[in-house]
Amino acid sequence: PQLPHGHMALPSFWKVVEDSLQQSGAQLRAFCQAFETVTPSPGTQPLTPAEERKVLSLVSKHGPDKLYQVTSNVSGSRELDLTLLRGQIVALLQSSDTKGNTSRWLVDAGGPRGFVPAAKLQPY
Repeated sequence: PQLPHGHMALPSFWKVVEDSLQQSGAQLRAFCQAFETVTPSPGTQPLTPAEERKVLSLVSKHGPDKLYQVTSNVSGSRELDLTLLRGQIVALLQSSDTKGNTSRWLVDAGGPRGFVPAAKLQPY
């Protein structure tokens, strides 16, 4: 079967792919923001069994006082940023980033570690 862009030179083809991916990414971000403004944030959400196991492992590793819940979806835009869903539980590793910026916290998400905006975390 002939692909719709099969006749294009490779650089042009990759440009088309890149443009459509960027457009999809922008649409997804807009959707996530719209979704967050429409849905009220519940105090705490019920955890799935898998999430519960992760929380137990985070508690045993870091202690209960280090646990935070993500208050709204986080889409990591910079390197080392995490992308997390509202309601996920993370453990605080450091309340600043590598440059000492206290608005980005280093967290353990039960496997991946990275930075999250401090404003989107609440004590669990």
